Amino acid sequence: MPPAVHAILVARSTPQAAAQLERTLDALRAQTRPVDALTIVVCGSADRLRSLIDASGAEGAIEAPAGTSFATAVRLGAARVPQERAVWLLAYDTAPEPGALAALSAALERAPSVAIAAPKVVDAADPSQIVSLGVSMTRLGRTVPLANGEYDQGQHDADDDVLGADVRGVLLRAETRAHLLPDPALAGADEGLDMGVRARLGGRRVALAPGARLHAPVAGMAGLSRRPMARAYAVRTAQLHRRLAYAPAWAVPLSWLSLLPLALWRSFLHLVAKAPARVPAEWAAALTVLVRLPAAARSRGRIRAFRSGSWAQIAPLRATNAELRERYDPGGGEPVVRRELRFFSGGGAWAVLAALVVGVIAFLPLLAWPVLGGGGLLPLHETVSGLWAEAAYGLRSLGDDVVSVADPFSALLAALGSLWPGRPSYALVLVWVLALPLAVLGGWFAATRVTERSGVRVAVGVLWALAPTFLAALVDGRPAAVLLHLLLPWLFFAASVAHRSWGASGAGSIVLIAVLACAPSLAPALAVLWAIALLLALAFRVRRGAARVLWLVLPSAVVFAPLVHAQLMRGTPWALLADPGRPWAGSDAAGPLLLALGIPTADPAGWGALLGWLGVSDPAAIASWAPVLLAPLGLLALAAPLTPRWRAGIGAVVIAAAGLAGAQLIAGVQVAAIDSSSVPVWPGAALSLAWLGVVAAAAVTLDAGIPLRSGARGAAVLATVCVAVVAVPALTAVARDDAQLTNGPASTLPAYVTARAADERDLGTFVLTAQPDGGLAVRVVWGATETLGGQSTLQATEPGASDADVRIAELTSDLVSASAGDVPRRLSELGVRFVLLESTADAETDASRTRRLEAITAIDQRAGFVRVGETAKGVLWRLDADPEPRAELTAAERATVQGIAMSQLGALLVALLLAVPTAASRREVRRTPRVVGRGYEEGNR
Repeated sequence: MPPAVHAILVARSTPQAAAQLERTLDALRAQTRPVDALTIVVCGSADRLRSLIDASGAEGAIEAPAGTSFATAVRLGAARVPQERAVWLLAYDTAPEPGALAALSAALERAPSVAIAAPKVVDAADPSQIVSLGVSMTRLGRTVPLANGEYDQGQHDADDDVLGADVRGVLLRAETRAHLLPDPALAGADEGLDMGVRARLGGRRVALAPGARLHAPVAGMAGLSRRPMARAYAVRTAQLHRRLAYAPAWAVPLSWLSLLPLALWRSFLHLVAKAPARVPAEWAAALTVLVRLPAAARSRGRIRAFRSGSWAQIAPLRATNAELRERYDPGGGEPVVRRELRFFSGGGAWAVLAALVVGVIAFLPLLAWPVLGGGGLLPLHETVSGLWAEAAYGLRSLGDDVVSVADPFSALLAALGSLWPGRPSYALVLVWVLALPLAVLGGWFAATRVTERSGVRVAVGVLWALAPTFLAALVDGRPAAVLLHLLLPWLFFAASVAHRSWGASGAGSIVLIAVLACAPSLAPALAVLWAIALLLALAFRVRRGAARVLWLVLPSAVVFAPLVHAQLMRGTPWALLADPGRPWAGSDAAGPLLLALGIPTADPAGWGALLGWLGVSDPAAIASWAPVLLAPLGLLALAAPLTPRWRAGIGAVVIAAAGLAGAQLIAGVQVAAIDSSSVPVWPGAALSLAWLGVVAAAAVTLDAGIPLRSGARGAAVLATVCVAVVAVPALTAVARDDAQLTNGPASTLPAYVTARAADERDLGTFVLTAQPDGGLAVRVVWGATETLGGQSTLQATEPGASDADVRIAELTSDLVSASAGDVPRRLSELGVRFVLLESTADAETDASRTRRLEAITAIDQRAGFVRVGETAKGVLWRLDADPEPRAELTAAERATVQGIAMSQLGALLVALLLAVPTAASRREVRRTPRVVGRGYEEGNR
């Protein structure tokens, strides 16, 4: 005789639940084998459901708090069920088909060993799709659904014995149900699996009843939430709790201690797997299980109370590696949308090779130079450890015991110098020689986001390498601007598809750090573009896309936070726009009209100097016509919004407009100074961004705006040739000796000082420079030379004289005047070993010559100074007394160093893990077109 069945129905007190509950009650009344009794547990106020409860014929209703879980509600209802009755677990959103209970009861009758009969759960919205039909787990406890997501074709109807099942709709045998009720500690996940494991350990089993069909949503009262964060938290909490509950007694402490280290390791795995949303859930689950030892103890007690066999009984039903691969590794059968890159067959490699030949010819003398100097260039530190020391918070290599944050640009230089560890300064020489081919390469790859046409990609690469602002930076010796121009196309390449994948977002965030490190003045323009991208992602309701776009700026915010904080604390927020590296004014800045044309210098692209060198009379008048050659490129860019791909065209034009507006706004802004001269922010960085937008817009026009291929080829050739003509003066500047670049120096200090610095740590040199107005500029240089990585925008943008500056000024005044005072002792206390009065490279004024001669006379007459002699760098003196050692960092400063380094390295590590490609991410990439927006805008064009 079949056992009596008592149904426990758990409901929510919401308006939506009332309608669903009514359908469930109708399904219960329609059962061919009716239930013998019904208990309803309402989570929340039962008033809204009172009429349905009264009409249901339920023997009783229990009102529980609104936050009660399904497992807890079931236990409340089970207290009203007589011992001799089987229990059927239902939720308000589950609707069993008429024969469901009969099939479940038959499964219990057929085999006395069956403790739990499980139905086939199908999707309420699409009954042809299976939601659940059996659950297994791996050796480490990972849940493995056996049939979820498959279409129901009867392929699993012959299956019978499983390890577990979805808890919704299961029927529990009367004599075992007291031991097999759902565990509330599992947070709503894996409840049916845990019940099955306990049944198996008790010598019983779980049987499938495929004839019992139950309609239920994928996520519902007893199912997992559709919200990714809540779902991930529940799944991981259940897995960790089961690990503690199932572990042997001796392994429980080890499992408990491993919770946090395991969370850290899995966080890395989630980032590599491009699933950063799971990281907070991972830590929340680990912390939850960490503090819930009593719950784990209760779960272990339930297992002991019913267990009669060993864990070997579980092994045959565990998921195998083959089953895991079958369910989670779909293979390569997905459609591939992305075409071949055609870098070699499409001419990209030839363009890079041609640019290499041009670059070697244009900068041929540099190959023999061990160190690149001139303009804003300085040597790099001679050791890799020194490079990275300059990139960290701590004592600066300039100034009187200045302790401050370093510019992020110093870290970029350290990474660059580390590529040539034997002679880091030579890395800059290689950058200059390889600048043109690297620019073509970056431009070519950026063009792959705009067009599939090989010819257009080559044209974009060449146009990017011949940008007037890029060539001006090469000729003037602006390392930050050169590196910026090489990095911008890669930022475009990654950030333009950041909304598609976490890999692109991670890579783009790393490149953005480097871009802002080279040109902080680009931050406002890039912030506007980022805000537009974020708003578009939100407007199109691409939730994951918005999160990926949001991530782009987070690593940069962490890396720049110390510098931003330092500038804000001293009230100089505008100083954040200062160009990194050596403060240097360079050539005369262009006016508004030339800036609007993308030319950063007053001499249009250097044509005035070239024509003068050729002996042309009135070269300035002729050179003024050079910008006209940029008209074809400009017209192609302006036509982009009128093409069929007008969305991409407008986006490129917006980038160009942001760059041009930034150049106009920062032109003439002076926030830094060197010696007695102020240094304006260079507008060329913003012009590089504008050139990127112009070239991208022109590529859109060439790709989609000119119907005839021959017409597009002609327009591309015309624009490229015109820009190449404009570039002739810059490409010949080194050969004409018209560039700021020089051979070295390997050190800005005399060779005698450099030799002593090799043996003496933190050797200090007091450097004096006579100014045109008769004053003296002074700086303290530590080590063998003043280095590019040792420069600091905090020092260059100091708004006023600090206490240290006043002390140095008083010491300098006493040094070069006839006043009495123990100047050698004060210099020794400062840690100074040498005093250098620099020779002036430019023509001296009468006032500067007078000041320099007076300083030489005054120092020569002072006791305690030994004149080393005249050097190529100036007059050098050595102090008789041994200097005091330079002050060390305090404990608080060392803690600050560690805190800043850990936070910045942590942000970079997360970005790197996101950027690392995986097999899954590569498969996903193949499903999307390489060109941004083309499929959306043009369909099958």
